[in-house]
Amino acid sequence: MFASEFEGLLALRAAGVRAPEPHRHGVAFIEMEHLDLGAPADWPAMGRMLAALHRHAGPRFGWETDNWIGLSPQPNGWSDDWASFYCEKRLSPQAARAGLAIDLGKVKKLLEGHRPQASLLHGDLWSGNAGFTPQGPVMFDPAVYYGDREADLAMTELFGGFSAQFYASYRQALPMDAGYERRKHLYNLYHLLNHLNLFGGGYRAQVERTLRLLGLE
Repeated sequence: MFASEFEGLLALRAAGVRAPEPHRHGVAFIEMEHLDLGAPADWPAMGRMLAALHRHAGPRFGWETDNWIGLSPQPNGWSDDWASFYCEKRLSPQAARAGLAIDLGKVKKLLEGHRPQASLLHGDLWSGNAGFTPQGPVMFDPAVYYGDREADLAMTELFGGFSAQFYASYRQALPMDAGYERRKHLYNLYHLLNHLNLFGGGYRAQVERTLRLLGLE
């Protein structure tokens, strides 16, 4: 887990994202730069930084090594087809762990005609994994891979959302494709399943509502 976080932080920094510099890691620890968080929020700068990250394209969808999404393993590998990667490496393992059957054929139908670039993603971008220092916005605790940039944007909306200035700034730098407002629920289904598997409780109701919304129940 700590090795993959170390690798993810290096990938973000190499792509120009302000992230804590990782120093070393072991079986039970990771040592990294201390960030002075709590500065006034510069949401437009955060939007521009994420757009710049997403401009970094990979050869295919995925990542060379498996990593982690929170406390759950996140399988990767490589694929030339985004819909197949998302079904096989994201939804299917989480659904199986939750004891749910999802019609992956219907999922691929929802993504039919959508041909995203393989963008470098933070992978776990919610408000708890982003902040502001006197030097500007920062991101941390990544679960990196190359995927549809909409997956990062979708997660920023899942737990309260970022500032409207963030979205306006991002869209000015990288306009959104048609159909995002529906696809975002499909991408957030992955995170809801993960939270169901980790924490149980009310997340099952959210998962079931999302499945009904998408016609996947």
